[in-house]
Amino acid sequence: MSEGGLNAPTRHPLDWHSDDFYDPAKIDEELRRVFDICHGCRRCFNLCDSFPRLFDLIDDSASGELDTVDSKDFTPVIEACTLCDMCFMTKCPYVPPHEFDLDFPHLMLRARAAEAKAGKKNFTQDQLAQMDRNGRLAAPVAPLVNWGSDKKNKVTRNLIDKTMGIDAHAELPKFHARTFASQARRDDVTPNPHAPAFGREAVIFPTCFVNYNGPDIGAAARSVLALNGVATEVVYPGCCGMPQLEAGHLDKVAKAAEKVAKAFRPYVDDGKKVIALTASCGLMMKFEWPLILPGNEDVKALSEAAMDIDEYLVDIAKAEGLADGLKSVDGGVTVHLACHARAQNKGPKAAELLRMIPHMKVDVLERCSGHGGTFGVVKPTHEVAMKVGKTAMRNVVKFENKYLVSDCPLAAKHLVQGAKELAQENQPTPAEPMHPVQIFAMAYGLV
Repeated sequence: MSEGGLNAPTRHPLDWHSDDFYDPAKIDEELRRVFDICHGCRRCFNLCDSFPRLFDLIDDSASGELDTVDSKDFTPVIEACTLCDMCFMTKCPYVPPHEFDLDFPHLMLRARAAEAKAGKKNFTQDQLAQMDRNGRLAAPVAPLVNWGSDKKNKVTRNLIDKTMGIDAHAELPKFHARTFASQARRDDVTPNPHAPAFGREAVIFPTCFVNYNGPDIGAAARSVLALNGVATEVVYPGCCGMPQLEAGHLDKVAKAAEKVAKAFRPYVDDGKKVIALTASCGLMMKFEWPLILPGNEDVKALSEAAMDIDEYLVDIAKAEGLADGLKSVDGGVTVHLACHARAQNKGPKAAELLRMIPHMKVDVLERCSGHGGTFGVVKPTHEVAMKVGKTAMRNVVKFENKYLVSDCPLAAKHLVQGAKELAQENQPTPAEPMHPVQIFAMAYGLV
């Protein structure tokens, strides 16, 4: 038996149709096996709150070992996992093909799936996870929703805090009256015939966040692609299901995957790449869906055709070359490498892209923001999310750059909030969170 391994990590398909997958006794047996190995290793102590909770739980037990820990006390460890995949991808030496066969995030997912199947519900998380419903309902009354959800509105936010369990201190995303998909149907974007990559065609998957909360990100992406000669079509069949994955609702994730993959199959068969505008959705399409539906040919085809927007633009730069016109953007940029971007094992494409801008000061932030989707906004875990992200927030302040970008818009928002709270008086911090492609659009003079 070797101590650790240097082979590329591999993952097993999730056996979520099996009764054993949800069996409490079998889950407890696997939790104990994995927790015992983690307690002896401790390489992940600084990644998230799951591991400190686990190590303290065992260290403070009667024997100082797992044998005197009650299984009911595992719940806080499971709840603290944000499914960021960083332990699996960057730290754990015992992932498959090592014989220990550890996959901590997917084990936490399995435990949550069993709880969900047994009827355990979290009302707030379940409501927040219905992204398309929430976006459709909010759009017609977006100004009113944004007024009520504004952190400065103490009356409404305290009411939401007490009734919904959404922490009054958490910054929440704004909604827009017009979705990005509806804007794209009206906007005539013509590809630049003089660009080296002219002739490329791609389809843009806006993701639920860009569609309902960040249409400016989508507009920037489409403009940059058009300037570089790429003809695009915007297609939004629905949410990728990441919020449902966090809650352990694998059946709902599978339905989302089937629906979205089927909608994109004709484009994939035509040889077009499918461009995701946020890292979490790219991760779902490329890696999580094929493990949930390994026999679905539409999912398999989409996983091979999917690319993140940064990844796609870097590919253009390397294959054909970018269109002329990039100019320096003053003020410097802090590039947060989102966990779900890193988990795709594609390299720091956001930083690589922004370093193509002439004379651009680029500082890379390779630390977890702590946000973790709903984890960062609900009352039981918002303070934990702020604590986990504090190191990253301190670095945002230290870099003193004008801009902060991330492929995870929620992580960027979380980091900007934390940086402003940590900064000393008159110490500069980024004004607003941004996406890397928005800075690239600025460098082209498109925004």
